[in-house]
Amino acid sequence: MIRVVLADDEKLIRSGWSTMLSLHDDIEVVGEAADGGAAIEAGIGADVVLMDVRMPRVDGLAATQELARRSPATRVIVVTTFENDQLVWGALRAGAAGYVLKRAPAGELVDAIRLVHTRDAVLFPDALRRIASPHHGTAQPRPAVELTPRELDVLRHIAHGQNNAEIAATLYVSKETVKTHVRNVLDKLGARDRTQAAVLAYERGLVFAGTGDPSAPFSPTG
Repeated sequence: MIRVVLADDEKLIRSGWSTMLSLHDDIEVVGEAADGGAAIEAGIGADVVLMDVRMPRVDGLAATQELARRSPATRVIVVTTFENDQLVWGALRAGAAGYVLKRAPAGELVDAIRLVHTRDAVLFPDALRRIASPHHGTAQPRPAVELTPRELDVLRHIAHGQNNAEIAATLYVSKETVKTHVRNVLDKLGARDRTQAAVLAYERGLVFAGTGDPSAPFSPTG
């Protein structure tokens, strides 16, 4: 069962989400919040939080960042009416596992919840690659990340949205080997999940944002 918290300052929105999610046997709404401060408290220990951006007291970005610090296992999906790349990029850098627009079909939101819960792939990699383009190589200078050539291969495929099975098939290795490489990549980047690893990879120039081809060249130094 996926335990979900709904955070939005509009009760009508929360009610709509709750009614829609109640139709799915593998999802349970375990809490609601009308502001960012309450979202932090309600979200601790939950599997997934649907987080609005514009909320009173504490906004969704600050709440996402604090929740990532206090409850690392909780995945946050930012749900917003604003199709604003800067805002979305800020949410991802704050620790969100992905984002969905409020006008998206109900099925897309359900799929997003299930995907981030499995932690096996990046949510909407094409959108991530698009919004990453202006930020490519913009991170503050840091010591070079010492990834092996194979780990760089795995990171590149993570950033392009492939799950462990797809990476294993592409690189002709076992899924267990891929899982080991993924753990090493997250540890070396200091990333909490695959989405943050992808964000850091684009920022540090480890993966080029302008191409949808996971076999495209990349820089190992950034």
